[in-house]
Amino acid sequence: MLGWIRKGQLVPEFEEAAFSAPLNKVVRVKTKFGWHLLQALSERDAAFLHDMRPEELQRLLQDPNFCEVAQLIDVRELDEIEIASIKGFKAYPLSQFGLWGPQISSDLDPSKDTYVLCHHGVRSLQAAQWLQTQGFRKLYNIAGGIHQYSLRADNSIRTY
Repeated sequence: MLGWIRKGQLVPEFEEAAFSAPLNKVVRVKTKFGWHLLQALSERDAAFLHDMRPEELQRLLQDPNFCEVAQLIDVRELDEIEIASIKGFKAYPLSQFGLWGPQISSDLDPSKDTYVLCHHGVRSLQAAQWLQTQGFRKLYNIAGGIHQYSLRADNSIRTY
């Protein structure tokens, strides 16, 4: 039982067999590790994770309905958010992951577009990759974080 897999995780021969096997049919595949029996039990839509340019986020934020249809997550620390923030983003500090991580799928809707922000884009990418493992389907990492957003999209937001 491998759980959910996506392309790029396994050796090519195994991946080819896994992604082309008919559901519930046992297939044989040989890799450099030997022979394997494989049975795909179900399929799901592929998730995606894209980097989003700050200017693109700013354009989306101009739509008054955007914050109602999208989920906006800021994984910076609360003291960082006090210095600079973007309206609509909800705080999920990465240092408090133990508190919000176990309940994130009930707090947020994994099928909705989810935008993740941090200071420079590193922590947000880490959080978005983890959210993907939790079944979130459509994820956007704000490239360069709030720092680049301030420089390239809205200079009224402080840099730090």
